[in-house]
Amino acid sequence: MSPRIVVVPPSFAEINEIAREMAPAGFDTVIVRGQPEPDVLATAEYMVCYPHVKMSDAFYRAAPRLKLVQLLSAGYDDVDLEAARRAKVPVSNNGGANAISVSEHALMLMLAVSRRVVWQHGNVSQGRWRGNGLAPRMYEVFDKTLGIIGLGTIGKKVARLGRAFGMRVQYYDIARLPEHEEDALGVRFRLFRELLGSSDIVTLHVPLNDSTRHMIGDAELALMRPEAIVVNTSRGPVIDEPALYRALSANKLFGAGLDVFDQEPPPADNPLLKLDNVLLTSHFAGPTWDNHVARFRNAFDNVQRVNRGERPLWVVPELL
Repeated sequence: MSPRIVVVPPSFAEINEIAREMAPAGFDTVIVRGQPEPDVLATAEYMVCYPHVKMSDAFYRAAPRLKLVQLLSAGYDDVDLEAARRAKVPVSNNGGANAISVSEHALMLMLAVSRRVVWQHGNVSQGRWRGNGLAPRMYEVFDKTLGIIGLGTIGKKVARLGRAFGMRVQYYDIARLPEHEEDALGVRFRLFRELLGSSDIVTLHVPLNDSTRHMIGDAELALMRPEAIVVNTSRGPVIDEPALYRALSANKLFGAGLDVFDQEPPPADNPLLKLDNVLLTSHFAGPTWDNHVARFRNAFDNVQRVNRGERPLWVVPELL
């Protein structure tokens, strides 16, 4: 009997077709919508899905042959890691399949906030050429200091893009690079508070866990320059939203670019939605048509690796 892969892609038919086309030969690949039923899980050896699939203890009891949970996402904060640990099933993320997309999105937010693109578009589209007034303050990113918090796969790509735009790049990460790797990437390590106080743009690329929840709050924002910009494409709760609102509404920061929020979708009364120095996107930094292919490529490669008896790649750190 061929080893069974259960795939739970998004509900778009075109993405389902990508999964079918890329599924490896020699496997029984089953594509399902929503939460897999127990009869499907009973013979599943590999699960390829997003974290919206609920994987509790009952899930693992229903899938006694499971050898790997392979996520199509980079984030895994919605995964019940304790249940996976009890079941002794490794959970891997997507191996940076969406890293290019997120890094490009982060840079787009930096540029758009710096040049007040949304404000400019609104004025022109509503017949107010140049805002019918004096030119507002806007900034270039060239020769600015970019501070990256979290220098993983995405953070490194952001560093390369920042360097390409002529920015000076510094970073903070609990896993510091050796000096020769810093030299090759063109970055310099700074302590966390040091980075906040010396960066023109701070961009966040950390996972959400107990150590990163609200790592940016009132005290941290108070360290930043009044002309600074903060960008978040990681997870909303990394920033204390009320603290960010207070800083932005008091013009203690130039602006912010946010792709993620404490509550998604954000409620209509979220005060950040009313500020004119904030640019908002709807947690779309990651998904592009290009990287659906990359996600399944990495997923099926990892499945085949485990099926050959090798150790899986990209196992989330908490389960190592």
